[in-house]
Amino acid sequence: MIQNNYQGARQHPIETGFNAQSTAAHVIKGIDLSHTIAIVTGGNTGIGLETTQILANAGATVIVPARDIEKAKKNLQGIANIEIEPMDIMIPSSIDAFAEKFLSSKRPLHLLINNAGIMWVPLRRDERGIESQLATNYIGQFHLTARLWPALKQANGARVVNVSSLGHHMSPFHFDDPNFEHRNYETLQAYGQSKTASNLFTVELDNRAKEYQVRAYAVHPGSIAGTELAREAPVELFQKMGFLDEKGNIRAEVLASLKTIPQGAATTVWAATSLHLQGIGGVYCEDGDIAELIPANPDTPSLATPHKNGVQKYSLDESGAKRLWMLTEEMTGIPFPVE
Repeated sequence: MIQNNYQGARQHPIETGFNAQSTAAHVIKGIDLSHTIAIVTGGNTGIGLETTQILANAGATVIVPARDIEKAKKNLQGIANIEIEPMDIMIPSSIDAFAEKFLSSKRPLHLLINNAGIMWVPLRRDERGIESQLATNYIGQFHLTARLWPALKQANGARVVNVSSLGHHMSPFHFDDPNFEHRNYETLQAYGQSKTASNLFTVELDNRAKEYQVRAYAVHPGSIAGTELAREAPVELFQKMGFLDEKGNIRAEVLASLKTIPQGAATTVWAATSLHLQGIGGVYCEDGDIAELIPANPDTPSLATPHKNGVQKYSLDESGAKRLWMLTEEMTGIPFPVE
C-alpha cells in the first residue's frame, strides 16, 4: 500500500463526479461541520471569502486572520460563526502573535486553509530579505502551519489545505537563488516558484504528519474572475500573456475559460471536507478531484512544460521536498520537527 505521494505515486483522479463547473456549495452538500474549528488565511476576499462562508454555513467556527481588520469586518458582516484576528502573512512576528493567541485558547484546529496569496507584483522583499511572492505564497504557509502544529495534532484528525496554482508550471524551485539575488527578477517565474514550493511542502508535510492524523493537500482553484490578485498587474503583462488584445480588452476565449468565485473555491472546500480523501494525502487537486500527473520530460526533467491542467512531477519530488524543508528552516529560523 503506497503511503505517500512522492514522485506522484498517488496522483490519480478518483472519479468524484465533480468538475470545473462544480461550486463550493455543491461539493460540501450533506457535510456537517458542527464542532469543527477552521482557520482560513485571506478569508475575507475572493475565493477565501467564499471558502469562509461555505465552511461557516456548514457549522464550522472559522477564524479569519486579516491584515485590514475593518475591511474584514465589512466583508464578513452577517456571516455566523466567524472570528477575526489581526495577522500580516508577510511579517513573521505577526504570524507568531496570531498563532500564540490561538494556541492559548486550548482549542484543537481541524482545518487550516492556507489560502492567502499574491501575484503579478514587482520585486519586493520581506524583513528577512525573502522575495515577497515566495514569502507570502509559501513561507507564510510553512511558518503558520509550524506554529499551529500543536493544535493540528490535538484535533486527532486534521487537514491542511495549501492553495497552490497551475502557475507552478511556470517554474521549478531555484534552490541556488530563490530570492532573485543573482538573476533578473521575473514576476511570473517568482510566482511559479512559490507555487512549486507549496506543492513540495504539501507532499513532505503529509508524509511527516500522517502518523498524527494530519493530512495535507495542495489545490489549484482555477483561473478566477473577480478576485484582487491582478490589482498590481500592468496591462502590458496581460497582453504579453495573451489574455488581452491590443486594445486592452479581455479575449473572448479567455473570458469563457474563467471560473466564478463559487467555482474557484470548490476544490479548496472539497479537499478540506471530502470523504473521498480518507486515507489519501499529499496530493495536488483541481476541479474537485485529484489531478493528473504530468510525466517528466526525459530531455529536460527539471524544466517546466506548460499544460492546461495537471501537476508537474518536479513539484512532488521527494529529494526536492526534503531539501526545501531544510532550506526553509534555515531561511526562517523556524524549526518544524513534526513530533
